[in-house]
Amino acid sequence: MFPLSIFLKKLIKYGTLNIIDEKGKKHCFSGSPEPEITIRFHDKSLLWKIFLKPDLKAGEAYMEGSLTIEPPSTIYDFLSLITKNMEWRPDNPFHLMGGDPYSRLKGWFNQINWPGKSKQNVSHHYDLSYDLYDLFLDDTRQYSCAYFHDENDTLEQAQLNKMNLIAKKLLLKPEHDVLDIGCGWGGLGMHLNSASNANVTGVTLSEEQLKVAQKRSMNNKKVDFKLQDYRTITQKYDRIFSVGMFEHVGRKQYQSYFDKVYECLNDDGVALIHTIGRADGPGETDPWTKKYIFPGGYAPALSEIAPAIEKSGLYITDMEVLRLHYANTLKEWRIRVESNKENIIEMYDDNFLRMWEFYLASAECAFRNLGHVVFQFQLSKWQDNVPLTREYLLD
Repeated sequence: MFPLSIFLKKLIKYGTLNIIDEKGKKHCFSGSPEPEITIRFHDKSLLWKIFLKPDLKAGEAYMEGSLTIEPPSTIYDFLSLITKNMEWRPDNPFHLMGGDPYSRLKGWFNQINWPGKSKQNVSHHYDLSYDLYDLFLDDTRQYSCAYFHDENDTLEQAQLNKMNLIAKKLLLKPEHDVLDIGCGWGGLGMHLNSASNANVTGVTLSEEQLKVAQKRSMNNKKVDFKLQDYRTITQKYDRIFSVGMFEHVGRKQYQSYFDKVYECLNDDGVALIHTIGRADGPGETDPWTKKYIFPGGYAPALSEIAPAIEKSGLYITDMEVLRLHYANTLKEWRIRVESNKENIIEMYDDNFLRMWEFYLASAECAFRNLGHVVFQFQLSKWQDNVPLTREYLLD
């Protein structure tokens, strides 16, 4: 197990991790008795692979089946134990604070999302089978953080809570022309139209999502969805919102993104930007997620977003930080995937299922232990375009 054992002895201060190597020998790394997780290596080469590139090779090994979790534990239990020992604390040397300068430099260049590359990146994830997303999302197909009023809320109720909160923050009226940047399958745009009778235009780079959105809006003349890059929009709108899309913009494009929001927003307009973010400062997308799930994706720190908003000329008229809401959303998705394993294997294969399990489990752990949050920014050109107190959100 050398040198991986030296690293794990220093890392594991909470819980117990048992590793059974390819020869059947058990190695124990313990900081406390509980929780106790046992994993098994089926390939001798994993010792060095995971030691040298843990944030890539552990996920790949689980996908390929050369790393397995001993029942009754799951991949979530394993990742929860590891990330708990890496959690964001000032005194924790194992918390990843952005990697080495070379990795950050590579990440910077990988964030240059030109229009053609952006479409390719979007297609990689969002053009997967329509049926796959039906297995774990709510009926409106909200593929972003829900808003749980309390622990008894179902996923469906929590997603409705989120949509209603956004409607309140946008202060919608029937005469408004509304732009949805990154409209997904159209569920949020349709809901906001239904709640306000406003005219909604949604743009996306996903051809598969567009098909669903257009089918949904077929009989609604006040809702229109298009295959279009937000950078090509020239029309002015009374309201602009974007939910779960900013993570795909790329750091090099932050200024042009908010400049475009300013350009397309009427003087008395209001915008709402909802994005995954980092409470622990700038970092990097881990290599496994970048390679297999969200190429070109990045969750920004507030210190990376705010300067671009300031330079664009937009006021931040309100900001809310959703903390464990996304962890709880991902938990609901993870449970639904677990109950639909056979369907997913039939749709794709065992490797894909394990990839999806690792994705949802690792994302949930990032929100529980590694400083990930969700930012909701309400933006406007003038200070008095929205009420000066927050009572209107409580109605």
